[in-house]
Amino acid sequence: MKLNKRSAVITEGPSRAPARAMLKAMGLSDEEIHRPMIGVANTWIETMPCNFHLRRLSEKVKEGIRAAGGTPIEFNTVAISDGITMGTEGMKMSLVSREVVADSIELVARGHFFDALVAISGCDKTIPGTVMALARVDVPSLMIYGGSIAPGNFEGHDVTIQDVFEAVGRHAAGKMTQAQLCALESVACPNSGACGGQFTANTMSTAFAILGISPIWMNEIPAMDSKKDEACVEAGKLVMELLKKDLRPSKIISKKSIENAIAAVAMTGGSTNAVLHLLALAHETGIRLSIEDFDRISSRTPLLGDLKPGGRFVASDLYEAGGFRLVAKRLLDAKLLHQDSITVTGRTIGEEAGDAMEIQGQKVLRPLSNPLKPTGGLVILKGNLAPEGCVVKVAGEKRLSFEGPARVFNCEEDAFEAVKNRKIKAGDVVVIRYEGPKGGPGMREMLGVTAAIVGEGLGDSVALLTDGRFSGATHGLMAGHVAPEAAHGGPIAAIKNGDRIRFDIPKRKLNVELSSAEIKARLKKWKAPKPRYKSGVMAKYARLVSSSSRGAVTNE
Repeated sequence: MKLNKRSAVITEGPSRAPARAMLKAMGLSDEEIHRPMIGVANTWIETMPCNFHLRRLSEKVKEGIRAAGGTPIEFNTVAISDGITMGTEGMKMSLVSREVVADSIELVARGHFFDALVAISGCDKTIPGTVMALARVDVPSLMIYGGSIAPGNFEGHDVTIQDVFEAVGRHAAGKMTQAQLCALESVACPNSGACGGQFTANTMSTAFAILGISPIWMNEIPAMDSKKDEACVEAGKLVMELLKKDLRPSKIISKKSIENAIAAVAMTGGSTNAVLHLLALAHETGIRLSIEDFDRISSRTPLLGDLKPGGRFVASDLYEAGGFRLVAKRLLDAKLLHQDSITVTGRTIGEEAGDAMEIQGQKVLRPLSNPLKPTGGLVILKGNLAPEGCVVKVAGEKRLSFEGPARVFNCEEDAFEAVKNRKIKAGDVVVIRYEGPKGGPGMREMLGVTAAIVGEGLGDSVALLTDGRFSGATHGLMAGHVAPEAAHGGPIAAIKNGDRIRFDIPKRKLNVELSSAEIKARLKKWKAPKPRYKSGVMAKYARLVSSSSRGAVTNE
């Protein structure tokens, strides 16, 4: 098979002499020009530790591609740091960047007729964004995740960025001195890599390894481990094997492989953002997936991962315990794995699970006989407040029901000020609206607020709901992705201070104690707020974006 048949459109024949001349200007030889052209989509950027080291890894990927007979062509895309922008207007750009990452990779890959692709991801939205692009272009390709940061050490115990966010609440409550806060922030993130718990980055890394678009043993290696460099060389060689076999994302991404990914998220107590991102990927591939599928799969999947934010351990601990093959093995043993799904290694996920090696005495991923909970870490609630559904992460949460008066805020900043000034009391249900995909626009994460609530000691006595999102580091009784959102005139727009709101996890209900007639009457008087952005990418996004219940995609 002619391996460079796509790139030959650009490189072969007398009429392509101008193109070859420009390629030679970059130092490529005739031999290199006529080899298969392999795009290396790098999400390197200097705005965050999560992606800061990816230049190093891309050089290793390119080394592997050259060794296997290909010509690597590296290009970059954008990335937004969730952790650094959290709590600011900048956080609204994060989910939007997922679409820009996917669009930009698709544009370069199609424009330059790459024969195959390797995508290198880091912080949260670059992971689904890169995979969405691979699905669109559908040439032999894989995604490799840059890896998790090592935990920091503070006062004799491991810490992550989650601890710093919660320390802000403790400091505001007078439970931590300024000196302690400064000392913690100085040690919490000791080097490069994405946030260390089973937050969104590591959740999506897990999901895509089990789905099969990433080699199962590569993503789990920590960012600064020398084995990561070796894995990236192997990734470069592997993409050439994918090219020879013509193994494309369309042969890997299926309803069954996405269900495997959902089960892995549920078993490890992963981020609620997985719902958005896997819905979006299914949309890209034409696979029918609904928000109800997440509850169906989670309800039959035991929670085994004792991982932060709800548990004790971090991503590097899971790697040491046995890694993603061990997760796949637990799913296989529980008869929850579609074991015949093919992966980029050329083997099925069942075959990969068969090679799992569990470290004796490990406590990170529990045995099936001793789960943390009999069902998974995600539940989907519906009711008169969320007719299209909302997502609750129950990993680490003991409360199965909660009822209290609404404390309503029309933006995250107002809610944070109320928490900081200790105006939120035990028993309250904090409502943050107009933060959805359209209303934000951009659907901000609420880690600043949720962590401050926990830090003030209210984590077990307050609930929260929002049409925005949560960070993977959020824990507590928090319902996100409430749909329809307030900006679309969803019922959340009708809530007033003091309305009684009830969470019922066993019945999968989220309701406000108002009659349907009263909700309709209030919404009849409701007026949509003026758009925050009248031009530019944010205005365009607000016009195009779908409901969070459909993945907040922009190409419906």
